[in-house]
Amino acid sequence: MSAILERSFKVLEHLAGHPEGRALSALSTELEMPLSATHRLLSELIRCGYVRQDQSHGDYMLTIKLVSLGLSFLSNSGIVDVAQPLLDRLAAESGELVRLAVVDGDELTFVAKAQGATRGLRYDPDMGLSVNLSCSSAGHAWLSTMTDEQALQLVARQGFGQPEDFGPKAPTTVKALLTYLRAARKRGFAMISEVFAPAMTAMAAPVRGGNGAVIGVITIAGPLVRLTEERMLELGPALLATAEDVAHASGASALFKRRA
Repeated sequence: MSAILERSFKVLEHLAGHPEGRALSALSTELEMPLSATHRLLSELIRCGYVRQDQSHGDYMLTIKLVSLGLSFLSNSGIVDVAQPLLDRLAAESGELVRLAVVDGDELTFVAKAQGATRGLRYDPDMGLSVNLSCSSAGHAWLSTMTDEQALQLVARQGFGQPEDFGPKAPTTVKALLTYLRAARKRGFAMISEVFAPAMTAMAAPVRGGNGAVIGVITIAGPLVRLTEERMLELGPALLATAEDVAHASGASALFKRRA
């Protein structure tokens, strides 16, 4: 049974990266699963409403059922209701994209955002994705609250990002990553430039629950031409204040309360 569940989730996760759909043969090859087993899993996922088959070309793709489950969970948790006004306020002050990520086990996942840019270049990556810890301001902010050993253990499980997948300054060694983390500890928030993506910068501060444990991270991200190092340092106090406000309000969210 566990093998079937694992394969089912592999299919769902793979299809999530291919919104245009994938053919049965392609899924079988890419997931290294027998054709017959792949077809059986897809048939069950169709029966349960998580996958559909395009009638014109036969490719398999996700339905919105998984999205509905995630949105329902966030709505019932109260997290968006609690955080959204605070994110909106920081987005208006910074003029950039502001996001909230929550700690979920060994991962960070973005769950809410506010866009402050009203014209020009607007940076707005996909939501709901697990954050790369070594190549993101959110990851650095969270890791900076741990000991070096704890931080490196988490990164070792996930792996370092590579510059070809992220920005040209993405840290690929322990020494390079620790330099970022120690700077974040010293100033109280993380700052990166061309690490997550070329020509993009970001900053992030941890959100601590009532017991001191980190329950989330607030980030500001934007283009380097606008969100310069000087501008990030100017926004530091506002970012830290928002993180503190979210922490104070976290008791109203069932999701945050469970982590606090």
